[in-house]
Amino acid sequence: MLSLDDFRSDDPIAWCTGCGNFSILKALKNAFIELNKRPSEIVIVSGIGQAAKTPHYLRCNTFNGLHGRTLPVATGVKLSNHDLTVLAEGGDGDGYAEGGNHFIHAMRRNIDITYLVHNNQVYGLTKGQTSPVSEFGYASRTTPVGSLNPPMTPLLLAIASNCSFVARGFCGDIEHLTHLIKEGVSHNGFAFIEILQNCVSFNKVNTFQWYESRAYKVNEEPEYNPADRMMAFTRAQEWGEKIPIGILFRTERPSRDAQEPAIKEMSLVKQKVDPASFASIFERFR
Repeated sequence: MLSLDDFRSDDPIAWCTGCGNFSILKALKNAFIELNKRPSEIVIVSGIGQAAKTPHYLRCNTFNGLHGRTLPVATGVKLSNHDLTVLAEGGDGDGYAEGGNHFIHAMRRNIDITYLVHNNQVYGLTKGQTSPVSEFGYASRTTPVGSLNPPMTPLLLAIASNCSFVARGFCGDIEHLTHLIKEGVSHNGFAFIEILQNCVSFNKVNTFQWYESRAYKVNEEPEYNPADRMMAFTRAQEWGEKIPIGILFRTERPSRDAQEPAIKEMSLVKQKVDPASFASIFERFR
């Protein structure tokens, strides 16, 4: 029987006291335990940022790469070894700014990985400048007169891109977030989960209490149907007085790794190839 001790890391945690990342880390561990996923079966790919430190504090296989480049690496891992449970993790800057292009094409390809984006509406590691989801008029150290750019809406982008699993959680509800991560990992295809979290050091507007007073669980409404794209579009546009959390959109379509001819029947790591067989290929490029 797995326990929290199986996922315990000895690395000292560098997050600020009260940071929402602590709750996200707890939910992630809970999900792996409830799914009976051993540390050796898990790979978490992250980039740069406070959210990207998460796999440092979790016993598992991990790869830390460049800022915004989590998804290409996670894709390569999953295509190489289908048996691994692969997640990509980062913040709203890492995922929506530097990594925005990769985000779009990962959804299009529908690789069987789970993508967790910690959204605190600022760049936490580099001292609080605006991110792509910061509110219009939000004042930061780099925008002292307020942001002049309207925020993007990642959930709308995901639904429009036919992402096969689109959800949003809140760090203040660990049980619900654990459920969403379990559903995302179990989903056969690309699962995108945005997680609302507070930044106690740099975002004094979108606080824990601000999110807590607005978040409501859309899946508790009997009439809500996550298979209904137009219904999902409508809810994904809600922001301000009410913010929906839960599974907003889910559809079934084949994952890319299940269709790729060269690896459809057997992962690359299990294929035995004679290096000499490449000689004729190399010869063509002389």
